[in-house]
Amino acid sequence: MSRSPMGRSRLGSAGIYSAVAVAAVLFLVPFYLIIRNALSTEQDIMGAAWVWFPAHLQWGNFGELFDDTSVPFLHSMLVSLEVGVLHTLGTLLVCSLAGYGLARIPYRHANKVFYAVLATLMVPASVTFVPSFVLVSSLGWVSDLRGLIIPGLFTGFTAFLFRQYFLGFPKELEEAARVDGLGYWGAYWRIVVPNSLNFFAAIGVITFINGWNSFLWPLVIGQDQSSWTVQVALSTFITAQTINIHELFLAAGISILPLVLVFVALQRWLVQGVAQAGIKG
Repeated sequence: MSRSPMGRSRLGSAGIYSAVAVAAVLFLVPFYLIIRNALSTEQDIMGAAWVWFPAHLQWGNFGELFDDTSVPFLHSMLVSLEVGVLHTLGTLLVCSLAGYGLARIPYRHANKVFYAVLATLMVPASVTFVPSFVLVSSLGWVSDLRGLIIPGLFTGFTAFLFRQYFLGFPKELEEAARVDGLGYWGAYWRIVVPNSLNFFAAIGVITFINGWNSFLWPLVIGQDQSSWTVQVALSTFITAQTINIHELFLAAGISILPLVLVFVALQRWLVQGVAQAGIKG
């Protein structure tokens, strides 16, 4: 006997909810492990008998982490925050200007420049890594915030996203601005940017997360402890000489908090920015 449409609908809904529940559990497992191990002792973590949660929570691990003189974790958090904010603001400015120029300013070689920007997407980062380091080193920017921030301000993909967005931005608003005597810069700064904050926020969140999670370039450039980012500091908890697992998990949990706060604060703008990326005039 065939099932009724209502029965099939309930069965389908149950299957969807079950799949979502399983996916949610799998997503939360890493966070559970971080919290468990962050509040455990080394013996609880490395012991042969598995316990779901330690019998005695080790709140003293926080003091141990921040008092550890071998790893300036709090300072590295501040460095990462400074690098992330400046890198995000700089990328938004540089790439949005590049995208706006490619989308709105007519000149004979506009398409050639655009294709050259697209061609950079095909070049692996490993190919430009050594030349970039040689250039930064020759400028004296090793172990300096300039070396951590400036080389990554422009990315072809971000400029491409801005160009595609600005192509769909209503031209009528810019034409009205030009009637009032504004040039390209005035139209961009007074008309385009204020009406594109959702898209800027979406790109900004993604850029900040990528900058915060960056590891290889800060590892090479930040050769002094004063310029370590949080990702470099995390890597020092496990070396050939020392293994400090509970501090590593605790530091990893703390390092996630800024990303969570940024995402929660800009979640509405992020969703609207992605939804309005194809705005048409």
